Amino acid sequence: MIKVLNVAEKPSVAKSVATILSRNQLRVREGRSRYNKIFEFNYSINGQQCHMLVTSVTGHLMEVDFEDRFRKWHSCDPADLYTAPVRKHVPEDKLDIKRTLEEEARKCHWLVLWLDCDREGENIAFEVMEVCKGVNRNLTIRRARFSALIEGSFLRPSLFLLRDELVSS
Repeated sequence: MIKVLNVAEKPSVAKSVATILSRNQLRVREGRSRYNKIFEFNYSINGQQCHMLVTSVTGHLMEVDFEDRFRKWHSCDPADLYTAPVRKHVPEDKLDIKRTLEEEARKCHWLVLWLDCDREGENIAFEVMEVCKGVNRNLTIRRARFSALIEGSFLRPSLFLLRDELVSS
């Protein structure tokens, strides 16, 4: 059976997706973050039986900062900031979410992204992919397309899963 990790942009979306797809026949367990539950249920995608795990992030998972020597107001010439190196990292308050994603991604075959199809959603999608692919390079990545979180708007899996289709604008 294929294991599918579904990641939504926020906890309320994860709960709605799981409730609708499972027809409210799901199991809920705690993730490492008390706000980001994991919903589990069995599902069929194009005739393939899947074990679905649905969880969420809470907006952006990562931050971009200057290196420490450039972070204080008077530590450098402001013009140096245009060429100063930056680092992308998961801040302390998001580490539990990152650890949950890593633990679940290790056990899964697919990653399905339930994020907004705009620039911000795409940025978050790449952050989630980076974390999940960091522990499981073999993940097949799919994008869920939906316009509303109401039953019937995305129940046909062939309509809601797109292959590696990310917004590039």
